[in-house]
Amino acid sequence: MRGMHARVLRYLDEVVRRGSIRQAALHLHVAPTAVNRQILDLEADLGAPLFERIQRRLVLTPLGEMVVTHARQTLREHEALRARIADFRHARRGVVTVAATAGLAGAWMPSLVHDFRQRHPGIAVRVADLPVEGILRAVEHGDADLGLGYDLPALPALRVVAGSHWQIGAVVAPGHPLAAQTVTTLTECVGYPLLLPAPSLSIRALIDGALAAAALEVVPVVESTSIELLQRLAASGGGVALLNPLDVMEARARGAVAFVPLRDTGLPRQTLRLVTRTRGEASPAAQLMADAMAAAMGALER
Repeated sequence: MRGMHARVLRYLDEVVRRGSIRQAALHLHVAPTAVNRQILDLEADLGAPLFERIQRRLVLTPLGEMVVTHARQTLREHEALRARIADFRHARRGVVTVAATAGLAGAWMPSLVHDFRQRHPGIAVRVADLPVEGILRAVEHGDADLGLGYDLPALPALRVVAGSHWQIGAVVAPGHPLAAQTVTTLTECVGYPLLLPAPSLSIRALIDGALAAAALEVVPVVESTSIELLQRLAASGGGVALLNPLDVMEARARGAVAFVPLRDTGLPRQTLRLVTRTRGEASPAAQLMADAMAAAMGALER
């Protein structure tokens, strides 16, 4: 129907509720002539009256009943749409997808997602456990809003949102001889069975480079892509795992393992990067998650 815009619908609804144009105008804080003109224009557009005047009170005609039912439904839908738009703009609702390596998804992300959901219960969080190549591809192709991983390569399609640097150390059972030390070295670690990340993981390249620089030849008793497996073996006394503190954050908090930093000068730190797409604007939900992750990374590094 031409002319059935929001103002006309509100005016019509108020006239029905108040029973007169004057009372409707008082409630709407407009002149009675403005309300009357809108009603007359609508009646002219429809080609039939909406009201009958009975004892100075307006009573809906059958056509008027139909139009008011439509008007109220439209107003409800309009308000619901405005509420959804406001929720979206203020990120009260939405979905954010984070692609992360398996170790981070299992060790650091649980507490971060829990805290984020406490602050933003209307936002659903999806975490995809992927290898580095999968993380880069997911973010670049739009399958993930954010990517989190160690030593992610610089790509034109991706923008680094935040970064932090983590020292590799020895992860051992609380009763292990190294657990009593404040720092250790690779030379000390190789005196025990070594539990190493698999060669496909970025941390392994750093460890192998440092071992070669120190002229140390080792044969690990266990190699795995599973940080959880290495952590559990170390906790049970099965050897010394070389990981970073984020990998074992929750296990350390429970007292299941001890983390002893390595002080070898030839061992670089791992660089943790949070990335997003270079092109396009992040959704409010994704921006909130990016801010929360960047803040958490900064707080942990301090």
